[in-house]
Parts: sequence; C-alpha cells; structure tokens
Amino acid sequence: MSELRLHLTCRGDSGFTLQLDCALPARGITAVYGPSGSGKSTLLECIAGLRAPEPDSVIRLNGDTWQGQGSPVPPWRRGIGFVFQDARLFPHLDVGQNLDYAMARRSAPGTVTFGQVVAWLELDDLLARATATLSAGQKQRVAIGRALLSAPRLLLLDEPLANLDHAARQQCLRCLQRLSGELQLPMLYVSHDIEEVSQLADHLLLLDRGRLVEQGSLLELCSRLDTRLSHEEQAAAILTASVVQHDAVFDLTRLAVDGHELFVNHLPDQPGQARRVRIPARDVSVCRERPRDSSILNILPVTLSEIEETDSARVLLRLSLGSQFLLARITRKSAVELKLQVGDPIYAQIKSAALLMEATDTA
Repeated sequence: MSELRLHLTCRGDSGFTLQLDCALPARGITAVYGPSGSGKSTLLECIAGLRAPEPDSVIRLNGDTWQGQGSPVPPWRRGIGFVFQDARLFPHLDVGQNLDYAMARRSAPGTVTFGQVVAWLELDDLLARATATLSAGQKQRVAIGRALLSAPRLLLLDEPLANLDHAARQQCLRCLQRLSGELQLPMLYVSHDIEEVSQLADHLLLLDRGRLVEQGSLLELCSRLDTRLSHEEQAAAILTASVVQHDAVFDLTRLAVDGHELFVNHLPDQPGQARRVRIPARDVSVCRERPRDSSILNILPVTLSEIEETDSARVLLRLSLGSQFLLARITRKSAVELKLQVGDPIYAQIKSAALLMEATDTA
C-alpha cells in the first residue's frame, strides 16, 4: 500500500512528547499544520532520522521500514530530501555547483533532470551566481532544487517560506505548485500559515501539543464546523473552480463552481484550467432574498446545511453550494432575527476580495 506509516513517541525538552499513530498518503502534498510547539519540526526530524524516537516507534514508507525492526536505517540511506527554514547552501559553491553536488551524490537514479529542475524553479539566470549574492527567496528555490536532484523518495519541507517577503513567498508557492503537478513525489510540508497551506496541500495533518487532532482531505477539513480550523480567526472554506472566460472590459475572470459563477480579478489562466479558491468565513454574509442593488458581485444561492450550537456572540454556518461547502461567520443575533434553520434556501454574499489570495481588492 502506498502510505507513510507512523507510530511515534518522541520525548523532547520541558516534558514535551510527540505521540502519533497514523498513516499518511504517500502521494501529493500533506501539510503538517499547528501552532508553534505542536511538534511539527520534531515529526519531520524523526522521519528523516535526525532525531531518535522511542525504541518501539515505527516509521515505514511503502513497506520499507526505517524505524521499528532492528537498528534504525541511517538518514543517508532513507532517500529523503530535506528543505529547512534556512536554505543551508554551500557558501564556497555557486548555484550550479550546489545543484551538481546533489546529483553527484545521489544513491539512486533520478527521475528528473538538471534542466527540468532549473526550469521548474526558475533558476536559469542564477546558475553562475555565488550563493551569498542571492535573496532569501532565491536561496530557498535553490535549496528545493538541490533536494530534488538528490533523487528523494520523500521530500520534507520545514517552513521553507517563513523568512520570505510576500513577493518571494508567492514565487516559491508557484514553483511548488508546478512541482506537485509535474512529479509523483510525496511531500510533507510544515507550516503554521493556513493561507499558505491552502494553496498547496491535498491532505492535512493537524497537530497540537504533540498530539494528532485531525487528519484528512484539506477541502473537507476546512469546510467542517467541528474542527479547530473553523474556529480560528482566519477560518476559510476551500473550493475547486475552473476558469470560464475573461472580461476584458472590467478586468475580471469568471470561474465556475458546481454550476455557479464567481467573478474574481483577472487571472492569467486559460479557460478550463482548474483553480483553488479560498473564501474566509468572515467575508461571507447571508440573506433570505437576493439583493436587487448591491456592490457585491458574487451572490450565490446556497442551502444552510449546518448551524453551530453556541452561546457566544458569533455563530458559524455551513452552506452547501452543489457538492462543495462555504463557511459564514455571522452574529448570533443575525441568525436569530433571520430565523435560520437547517435546510433553508438562502443567499451567500461573498466579497470578491476574499476569493483569491493573489488578487487585489475589488469592489
């Protein structure tokens, strides 16, 4: 079976213990998400063999046991590429030589070429540069390229974008999205930024204080009311959409979501291309009747599928939009005055500025 099997106990400082028993898909990108101190980096270090868990722990990838039968497999024999928060490039080598170093020392034949990695990560103009002259974002792209050229079976990324500015972060995210589409390489991506995770991940592993809180499909977990994600201030549903057409007059793009249309700021994508859309719960309001005059472009018919039971000032609603779901955070007073009940057909008003993280504000 294609999976990463983990049965881990790893003791740290000040009484902290990471304790997990789960199986993760050995395909796509699995995000490991949680607050600082939840055990995210400890987990990656155990998988890589850089930290020793308790003797009864088990780490197994696709049937190959790295921990749990006799002596643990040493890090250099696990076939893992590791990208850290700091790039850790060799300062005495230029960019091309850093990449060549990985190729020369890989223990298995690679499935990607030097040229492919350079193209995917937009490194062509950097090859002759000294690493000391690179920006933080450029260094991280080189570090990712070096990890890929080592022919890994599993790629681990420990908050690789944490020290980057917005522009560099977006460029690295585009490169990682491209890699995910081009390669059949499982990746574990550690982050405490849910907006970053929502652009990349297929699967989500939620940690808190060394324990597994929840795991599953990113799209499913982000739209449920019973997860910690939905109660964070930045709670948002993730939808999958496809580009329909571009409106050159108003500089907008029309997306299709389960038979409905959403307008967003102009995208460079071709019609038919899939696009992931993040809609924060705080930017969705509801009404009984469709407004006739409104500056909000996106007003969608939905069905109220669930209402959070709470005594607090705000409540969460789960709204079905075809086979997908939105979240809306409204005041409890509004929910009472609208006499909202499960099954009600209502309308969701979505601020277009909330639809895509890359987009700028639209009225």
